[in-house]
Amino acid sequence: MPGHKGNGPLGVEALDITEVRGADSLFCADGIIKESESVASEIFGAHTFYSTEGSSLSIRAMVYLTALYARALGRVPKIVSARNCHRSFLSALALVDLEVEWLDSADEGSYLTAGDVRGAFADYLGRTPTECLPIALYVTSPDYLGNMQDIGALAALCHERGMLLLVDNAHGAYLKLLEKSLHPIDLGADMCADSAHKTLEALTGAGYLHISKNAPVMLAENAKRAMSVFASTSPSYLILASLDLLNEKLLGSYRDELRDFIIKLDICKEMITNKGVKLVGDEPMKITVYAKSMGYSGNMLADVLRERGIECEFSDEDFVTLMPTPSSRADITVATEVILGLKPRARKNSEASAPVLKGKPERVMSVREAILSVPERVPVKQALGRVVCDTALACPPAVPILMPGERVGYDAVAVLEYYGIDSLLAVRE
Repeated sequence: MPGHKGNGPLGVEALDITEVRGADSLFCADGIIKESESVASEIFGAHTFYSTEGSSLSIRAMVYLTALYARALGRVPKIVSARNCHRSFLSALALVDLEVEWLDSADEGSYLTAGDVRGAFADYLGRTPTECLPIALYVTSPDYLGNMQDIGALAALCHERGMLLLVDNAHGAYLKLLEKSLHPIDLGADMCADSAHKTLEALTGAGYLHISKNAPVMLAENAKRAMSVFASTSPSYLILASLDLLNEKLLGSYRDELRDFIIKLDICKEMITNKGVKLVGDEPMKITVYAKSMGYSGNMLADVLRERGIECEFSDEDFVTLMPTPSSRADITVATEVILGLKPRARKNSEASAPVLKGKPERVMSVREAILSVPERVPVKQALGRVVCDTALACPPAVPILMPGERVGYDAVAVLEYYGIDSLLAVRE
C-alpha cells in the first residue's frame, strides 16, 4: 500500500507513503514522528501530539481522556460546556457516554460574547454543591466570529474546584506566536485542540492535541491511546510532513511575519471602524463585519467581496467573517478597499435583528440517546414539539439553536427560519 505505488496524476503520490520502515508510526511513535512531535512540544510548551484529522480528532481525544480521568478518581464522568461547540464534541459525548450540562448564556443572542461564558460558569459554580461538580469545563475560544473567552479566569475557577479546563482552540494555533502568547495552554488550560491548517501553513487536516505539563500526568500518558480510539489507522504522511516542515517555519521567521501582519491588520480594522462599520470579536487575526451596520445582510456583503475575488470564511444574515493570514496581505488590502467603497444602505424590515430563544430549551433525552436514535427529516414548519437528534444550526460559529435531545418550541421555529434552516433531523416517532 498505497495502490498508486508512487505514481499518479497529482504529482504528490511519491510522497504519499504509509508506515514503511523508517517512516515511524503515528500512534506508536518511537522514531522520526516522535522527534518531530518533541520539537512541536518545545514550540508550544506542552505535551504536543500530531493529528492528521484536524481538531476533530483532538477534541474527541480530550473528551475520552476526561472520561478516563473521572473514572480514575471515582467521579461521575460529567462535563459542563458552552453551547457554541463543534459537532465533533457532540459525537464524542455520544461515543464516550459522557454526560453534559449546558451553560445558559447571559446573552440571549445567537452568538456568545467575550467573557459571557465566565459569568455563566461562575453562576453555575455558585449553584452547584462541590460533590456534584462535573470533572471539566469545555469552551470554544476563539470562535468563528473572533470572540475570545477569558481563559485565565476560567482556568482559575476550574482549578480552585478540582476541575479540568478543555479548550477548542482550532482557530487560534497562532496565538502562541504572538509577542505575548495568548495560547490557552499558557493561560492555564489543561488540554487544548489546535488546527495547524486554519491559521498556520500546514495542509488541511493537520492539527495538534496539547496537554499542559501542569495537568494530571495520566492525561499525557494516555493521549496516543485516546487518539487511536477514534483515528484512522492510515494517517496521511503528507499531512505529517507538512506539520514537520511547519516546525521550521515557526522556529524561524514566522513570529516576525505575524507581528508585522497584525500591525497591518489593525490599521485595516481601524479604517473600517472609522467609516462607521461595526466589527465584532477581539481575536487579533480575524475581521468580522456586522453587515447590518452598513444596511446589508452578511450574505449580500459576502457576494460583493466574492465578485472581487475574496472568498469569505463564513457569512449569514448578520455577519461576514474574514480569516486573513500573513500569506494574504494583498487580499486583505482588496477586502478593505471593497468595504470602504460600499455606500451604506437604509435598513429594511427584512433586515431586522435576529429572533432569540426565550428561556432554556426543554431537554428530553441525553445527547447520546438522541444521536443514537432513529432519525427522521422533518420540515421546520412541522417540527413543533419534536425532539432533535442532531444539532440545529446554520453554521458552527452559531450557538446551536437546539442540541440533540432538546424539544422544538415556538421560538426555536422562528430562529431556525430566520437562519434559513428549512428542515431538521428529529427522533422518529
